[in-house]
Amino acid sequence: MAIIRYGTEGNTGTGGQALPFAKAVAAGGWLYISGQTPMRHGEVVEGGIVEQSRLAIENCLAIMHQAGFEKEHIVHVKVFLTDARYFSSFNKVFADYFADAPPARICAVADLVVDCKVEVDLTCFNPEYMADK
Repeated sequence: MAIIRYGTEGNTGTGGQALPFAKAVAAGGWLYISGQTPMRHGEVVEGGIVEQSRLAIENCLAIMHQAGFEKEHIVHVKVFLTDARYFSSFNKVFADYFADAPPARICAVADLVVDCKVEVDLTCFNPEYMADK
């Protein structure tokens, strides 16, 4: 079984620091996307929970598409919010993206190492994915 790592070169975080992990790893039809925050070009985008949630999800989806997976392949989502009061607003954004085929999900409140309101990661599965690699 081949393991394919995406986004290992030039992967930067806040302040342009090099990050020591892949944006995603595919193995055996599975794709594991590292936690994504509401960042563009290595900087957190200001805004409320709705704007930050959309960007964190969009960042995950962009990596997923780069790896050749589609939304129907998403099986699990992990969400970390910095405040429990964001839960309802996050759910509304989440429904905009996943209402048609909701994945399993966990949502927890945690301190994040990046100064933002939300972090999201995805796990995808496509049994045919590795067959054509």
